[in-house]
Amino acid sequence: LLASLESCHTQYSVYFLQYSSEAVCCSCCALGLRVQQEGLSCDIHLSLGYPCGHIFLTCCEEKPAPSLWRHNETMALSISATEDTANTRLDEDDMDHCQVYAGQLCQHTCTNAWGSYRCGCHLGYSLQPDGHSCSVHTIHRVLHRWCSMVWAACSDDGCLIFPDIDECVLGIHNCGGSFVCENKPGSFRCRPKVKCITGFTQDSHGNCIGKTRIPITCSRGYHANAQGDACVDVDECLVGSHRCGAGQICHNLPGSYRCECQTGYQYDAMHKVCNDVNECWRFSGRLCSQTCVNTPGSYHCSCTSGFSLGPDGKNCDDINECEKKPCSQECANIFGSYQCYCRQGYYLKEDGHTCEDIDECSQNMGNLCSFQCVNVIGSYQCACPPDGYVMAANGRTCKDVDECATGSHNCSIGQSCYNLQGGFRCLSFDCPHNYNKVTDTRCERVNCPPNALECLSSPLRITYYQLSYQTNIIVPAQIFRIGPSPAYSGDHIVLRITKGNNEGFFSTRKLNSHTGAVYLNRQVREPRDFVIDVEMRLLRQGTFTSFLARIYVFITSSHM
Repeated sequence: LLASLESCHTQYSVYFLQYSSEAVCCSCCALGLRVQQEGLSCDIHLSLGYPCGHIFLTCCEEKPAPSLWRHNETMALSISATEDTANTRLDEDDMDHCQVYAGQLCQHTCTNAWGSYRCGCHLGYSLQPDGHSCSVHTIHRVLHRWCSMVWAACSDDGCLIFPDIDECVLGIHNCGGSFVCENKPGSFRCRPKVKCITGFTQDSHGNCIGKTRIPITCSRGYHANAQGDACVDVDECLVGSHRCGAGQICHNLPGSYRCECQTGYQYDAMHKVCNDVNECWRFSGRLCSQTCVNTPGSYHCSCTSGFSLGPDGKNCDDINECEKKPCSQECANIFGSYQCYCRQGYYLKEDGHTCEDIDECSQNMGNLCSFQCVNVIGSYQCACPPDGYVMAANGRTCKDVDECATGSHNCSIGQSCYNLQGGFRCLSFDCPHNYNKVTDTRCERVNCPPNALECLSSPLRITYYQLSYQTNIIVPAQIFRIGPSPAYSGDHIVLRITKGNNEGFFSTRKLNSHTGAVYLNRQVREPRDFVIDVEMRLLRQGTFTSFLARIYVFITSSHM
């Protein structure tokens, strides 16, 4: 649709007597370029109509075009006190210098810019080096290189060509519906369509007014007053006769009205409707710190979970969720969220909030207690059997109480106290008939009469032994060794269990000629007491001598 810029520069400098579509295109585009150079708002396209307004807006919002000056480019229409506002940040507040210091900063026009402002001059003037004052150009008719005489503003640096704009063709005149627009070089005039009859005069709106009784005729957009002697404006916005679409605002004008878009909408000249401006897309990443949500005519900022919108409506502040105590025990606030954690002895459940007691006893955490583990809230305790044990200093191990050493046993004076793991036994070591007790645990046979075979075959010595093992002992296990003391060369022994092995838990084995051993062959699964008699027959220098070892074997529990 748009002609090339060079083409527009050429055609824009020549006054066309007949207007083609290309001429209208270039004229409207050139007008947009001039507004862009002056730093003015492109919103005035709303009053140009279609298609001129659409062409004007396209050229006005394009990147700056080459200057119309055909000489030294240091001659500019305006200068800026700071960088172009297109490079400014939209996410901070800016003071409008032109509004705060109205009439004090610039001689002609003042345009606010980010952190500053810039001055401009009206057509026919140029901005002075001080950046504030404007001086008038000397208007000459000069010979243009493409055409005959044109109007231009000249200075020492050169001339700025003023091409004529046909306001009538572009639709930018202000002639009412009762007038015909006639273009003039550099201007236009409004000619009434109908001449008033005698007795009436034509006002500035083209209405025929008078004081005669002849019925008054009013132009379009006006109607006769109650007296019938004057035409008054019809407020189309008030009476509802306008044709503004949804989302548009109706503004009454003399003899007409104008439809404008509400804030947050942009006029579509092609379809003559107001479309919502998607600020989130247009200013992506510059309006909100997190999420921008477009709404009809506006937008709002929102925050992700764990954040709340700050007072400025833009930035998101971290929410300290721990202030609401969401955790059953401990809470740690982190950026954008929080984390629950539990004290020792508890674990965090799958809901991420609740702390549950850990049953340390059921988790088999390395056999915490030697006997019994008792779970308590947040921890555990070890317990010992009610009798025979006390808790050690480490709080986990049960230590055997030596009742024999502490005197807490109940053995009689004639009995011997033997301490066991978790208990004790009271043992009586009585010597049989024909034996003398030589120590607490040994009996020796008295001299036998000559030829008393029964006496001679009985054990020469009876010795009592006490052994204690737990049920988890690994079998077969050697539990006792036996032999003559001292032993001599040529000694030979024979071993056998003569009593107490009815179930076959024990056996004997000869280790060498003069040494033997007693073995526990099978596992004893429950605590139990055994008394076995082991006979050793010693062959020395051709004579057999018998010895008896009476062994008390105590099997205690291994669950400690």
